[in-house]
Amino acid sequence: MAAPRPGCYLGAAKAQRREGYGLYVYPNSFFQYEGEWKQGRKHGNTYSGQFVSGELHGHGVMQYKDGGKYEGEFSYGVRAGHGLLVDQDGQTYQGSFHNNKKHGGGKMTFKNGDKYEGDWILDQRQGHGILHCADGTIYEGQWRNDVFNGQGTEIHCSGVIYDGLWINGYPAAQAKKIVILGPEVIDVIQGSAITLHVQLQNEEGEVSEYENGRLLEIWAGVKNHQIPASSSTSLFKLIEEVERKPVKTPFGFECISYPLMDAVSGSWELKAAVPISGKSGFALADLPIPKGDIEPESRSDTQFGTGDAPSNEDGFEGESLRPPASQRVERGCVVFRNIMLAPPPANYQPFMLLDELNKKGGKKPSGRISAEKAEKMTVSQEKIVDSRSEVTAKGYKSKQDQHSTKNSRVLPGQYVIMVHEVTMPPFLGQTLPPAFKLLRVLPEKTKVKNIKKETVKAIST
Repeated sequence: MAAPRPGCYLGAAKAQRREGYGLYVYPNSFFQYEGEWKQGRKHGNTYSGQFVSGELHGHGVMQYKDGGKYEGEFSYGVRAGHGLLVDQDGQTYQGSFHNNKKHGGGKMTFKNGDKYEGDWILDQRQGHGILHCADGTIYEGQWRNDVFNGQGTEIHCSGVIYDGLWINGYPAAQAKKIVILGPEVIDVIQGSAITLHVQLQNEEGEVSEYENGRLLEIWAGVKNHQIPASSSTSLFKLIEEVERKPVKTPFGFECISYPLMDAVSGSWELKAAVPISGKSGFALADLPIPKGDIEPESRSDTQFGTGDAPSNEDGFEGESLRPPASQRVERGCVVFRNIMLAPPPANYQPFMLLDELNKKGGKKPSGRISAEKAEKMTVSQEKIVDSRSEVTAKGYKSKQDQHSTKNSRVLPGQYVIMVHEVTMPPFLGQTLPPAFKLLRVLPEKTKVKNIKKETVKAIST
């Protein structure tokens, strides 16, 4: 179409109005509009800028009919060179263009608030670039086909850091599971503290060394005994009162939460840890150490646990006990140090007594208890609580004193340890499945001489 004189229109018309396709040259011949017209008005993309031989060439401003806008360089009718593009969604790109596409270096702000600065090839992020997400997550590294590809580092808003190889937007060595190191059953002497070593592993069982910062929490549980709702005792109501939801385990039974504590949170008399080798794994035995012979932060490390075993012979009344703190993963590993099972709270006693009754009867736990036995246990439990504040008959007081001494620390038996992820928000939208380990608490009655003998035997073999 030949260009008309400045200030003139050349194109379709209807009822003496511009209608259809036409070209209008503004009085300033540097600006003209070529496109659709409706009822005498421009109805389509509007261009103001430089032309060469009737084509958009040089610097110009294009207002698109969908609401987008481009201001920058044109080359023979297409975006080429440096420019600023605002699309219909309000997203902005400032950088290099080639053949109407983002190509070269440029910055883009997306409608969700994410900001990218780096290399582009034909409208896709490719090469090196930095992405600042609206939630605070930052990625810097290689891109291909508009996703993370190659070597890169992501600092997730949750605190997780992955520094390694990425394939199609995902870490090549991403953690898939939590593993608690050690034997299937960990033995520990009553009243001893343990240290657990935990790893994050990929599907091949390799440690995810490129991951840091996942937040893990340790939890303990005891077997959950189902008590009929029709029972006339208060045991079933006790379950509702403590509001403990059972947790499924891979051992074929459910657990309810049991309190854990940090062994160094109270005023303890430290004891040495002597390892005992057994069929099921590793145990700790307590030997008193004379005061003054222990350094402030001494530890006795072993393969699966340590044994800075605090003494709680003075009882727990008035003690400020801390639960174990959550731990951040470092290079795929985390260590929970000086973890100790707390003495059973008063409302746990009926559950612990169920196991004792089943053992005495020589039967496997059936999950049920007669109303008569349950009533006796409830009454016994109430007497225990009442005896803390009132002095009763001498005979009962003697039994109560024995009971208090016995329950000043965790009861011997089988417990469950669970390590689960509490990273928030989850890294890449996924939370790792929890890991479980059986923990067997052995009675403290084991004599030191026997411990030494077993240790010598284990060493000699």
